[in-house]
Amino acid sequence: MIDLNKLTGRSALFALVAATATLVNTSSFAQPPYDGLWSVLVMTQKGDCDPAYRYPIRISNGQLVNAGDNAFTITGKVAPTGAITVTVSAGGKSASGSGRLAAAEGGGSWTGGECSGQWTAERRGA
Repeated sequence: MIDLNKLTGRSALFALVAATATLVNTSSFAQPPYDGLWSVLVMTQKGDCDPAYRYPIRISNGQLVNAGDNAFTITGKVAPTGAITVTVSAGGKSASGSGRLAAAEGGGSWTGGECSGQWTAERRGA
């Protein structure tokens, strides 16, 4: 333990800088582990919906955003454990899904209207 009463001038400044550096390097300031660009493949298994869609998704601070040119809205989040919840909307229709991400891949299920299916995801970059 550092006794700040015994420190003077540069010693006190050094102790403060060292303590700040330690705090900045803790995991609370680290980039969330799932942030980056992902490619998501949505596959219909039940219902009269298109058989498959592929979406580019960006995760930033655990929040999902559309990373492509296709007109769709995506909302959702990824927990620190990799659990994910998501809603995708386009053309007056929407679907909700859930699942889990790992280091570079993931998957889960989705439902929307009378359709449902599975989805898979692959990390594409930062």
